[in-house]
Amino acid sequence: MSKVEHFLSQEDEQEIVEAIRVAEKNTSGEIRVHIEKTTSLVPYERAKEVFHELKMNETELKNGVLIYLAVEDKTFAICGDKGINDVVVTDFWDSTRDAMVAQFKQGNFKQGLIDGILKAGNELKKYFPWQEGDTNELSNEISKG
Repeated sequence: MSKVEHFLSQEDEQEIVEAIRVAEKNTSGEIRVHIEKTTSLVPYERAKEVFHELKMNETELKNGVLIYLAVEDKTFAICGDKGINDVVVTDFWDSTRDAMVAQFKQGNFKQGLIDGILKAGNELKKYFPWQEGDTNELSNEISKG
């Protein structure tokens, strides 16, 4: 088993998936989490690759958000699609990143992800509020590389 399989327990993963469901209740935005062992790329560049591999760029409003983690490298990135980046300020994801880092520094990876997901959902609803007829366009399950 690699570090990816041991990074979160099955119960932790279910709590994270539930946090995604809760966060997406108030926004049309789509949030995903991707975990892999390591990357040779700058984390944000790898996050952009994974974003496209997961077809997150195909949402109707271009409002997908990927939280990417490279476990062995102890690094992560938050990647938002064009629809988000076109309407938000440059440092839009800083507060989400900071909430996650605070938990990660204490070794609370599950809680860091949950805090980041809920914060991202809260921020997204300002620009992309949930509307009648919105559908969940992407899986809430954690993807692994």
